[in-house]
Amino acid sequence: MAAPPARADADPSPTSPPTARDPPGRQAEKSETACEDRNAESLDRLLPPVGTGHSPRKRTTSQCKSEPPLLRTSKRTIYTAGRPPWYNEHGTQSKEAFAIGLGGGSASGKTTVARMIIEALDVPWVVLLSMDSFYKVLTEQQQEQAAHNNFNFDHPDAFDFDLIISTLKKLKQGKSVKKTLYGANVIIFEGIMAFADKTLLELLDMKIFVDTDSDIRLVRRLRRDISERGRDIEGVIKQYNKFVKPSFDQYIQPTMRLADIVVPRGSGNTVAIDLIVQHVHSQLEERELSVRAALASAHQCHPLPRTLSVLKSTPQVRGMHTIIRDKETSRDEFIFYSKRLMRLLIEHALSFLPFQDCVVRTPQGQDYAGKCYAGKQITGVSILRAGETMEPALRAVCKDVRIGTILIQTNQLTGEPELHYLRLPKDISDDHVILMDCTVSTGAAAMMAVRVLLDHDVPEDKIFLLSLLMAEMGVHSVAYAFPRVRIITTAVDKRVNDLFRIIPGIGNFGDRYFGTDAVPDGSDEEEVAYTG
Repeated sequence: MAAPPARADADPSPTSPPTARDPPGRQAEKSETACEDRNAESLDRLLPPVGTGHSPRKRTTSQCKSEPPLLRTSKRTIYTAGRPPWYNEHGTQSKEAFAIGLGGGSASGKTTVARMIIEALDVPWVVLLSMDSFYKVLTEQQQEQAAHNNFNFDHPDAFDFDLIISTLKKLKQGKSVKKTLYGANVIIFEGIMAFADKTLLELLDMKIFVDTDSDIRLVRRLRRDISERGRDIEGVIKQYNKFVKPSFDQYIQPTMRLADIVVPRGSGNTVAIDLIVQHVHSQLEERELSVRAALASAHQCHPLPRTLSVLKSTPQVRGMHTIIRDKETSRDEFIFYSKRLMRLLIEHALSFLPFQDCVVRTPQGQDYAGKCYAGKQITGVSILRAGETMEPALRAVCKDVRIGTILIQTNQLTGEPELHYLRLPKDISDDHVILMDCTVSTGAAAMMAVRVLLDHDVPEDKIFLLSLLMAEMGVHSVAYAFPRVRIITTAVDKRVNDLFRIIPGIGNFGDRYFGTDAVPDGSDEEEVAYTG
């Protein structure tokens, strides 16, 4: 499987770090732990010359472990780790993301400890959320004070705790946060005031305080503020004595008693970090879900839902199905007749969009009472790779349609679908979304894709799931979990075998369309991700 191409009309998620609020007069503590050497190294050697030029300030960002593990061969790229289901067979989130709070004084080494935890966890979909992203916007008077080192950035009032709490709640619930992140299994929230708010504390599953000697923190702060922020020694010392140290003594150090774990010496304490990682791993194991097995045993022998619409089985449609289902059909004919069916399916699906009355003037000067689309915009989202083959049919009938992609693969060891990649257009929540996958057997991949759209605030009744062929099991699974999603297909087959293949079915659509070799024991609806 080649890695999906980037699209100019879409916002990357989670592969790009998010932008965040830029607090005037302050910048993220990106190198607060650059030196943890306790040896008797002189202060003069740590500090740059006084005449050092001012470097431009950088924006504060929250980050995630964005690059998924890959196995590259000469012919294909295989994603070897993905996000397992974070919801149950009802389509609702059963357990929230695991949130870790990292507190401690300025320049204590919080960010470095956080990154060491992320590296040691070695799991994808880990979010690092910096408290520096949530400073309140300063007034002109406060900006003037900050320019003269007379504004206290180390006071609780400097932070927007309401925004912090709402952002953390959304991330724990699996929701997308604009300009931030999406898809967290583990959230690491770090900041000097991480434990300063009662509501915020209740959102944290583990609280860690990084305890570093005050002299080391002062040396780090001096070097950082002078070399990175272009400030002079006198201004840094003045701010430290006037604001930083008093605030630490009054607001930060007392929160150490609230921590579950205290890490002396910061990133140098590898034993403490190993214990933290072991605990987080045990928590993640308890949160694992088995969705496909639940789908295979639920909602069977029920009548097909009213939200299902099947293209009328005319002799033409049945003839095309006969051709593409025939195992002897050549690849060229398979592609040709599949494209014809896709075009008919798209046209049929568009009739379910909302329309309103409108009147136009004809070339003969007469009024014509017609219909026009009543929504804002139509967006297509394909479930890679088979769903991507339906994009040309959608583009052919919807001018300037926006396209997003979601990569979902089956874990060969667990049999569960896993989310590996997504790229959705901006403001997708305002659109009617046509979700495309060529075959749906158990509905596990389709459910995950719908859940992703819901997490990005797309209303359930604005989602249209389109597939050339579905099994009754898949129809029931999607309709039961998401009763307002419109399901549209050209045919529904009765059974799914023990390998989750549709019977009588069509085979592996992606392999037949692209001419690739079938993966043994893979289901019809998504490809297999090897995780050995």
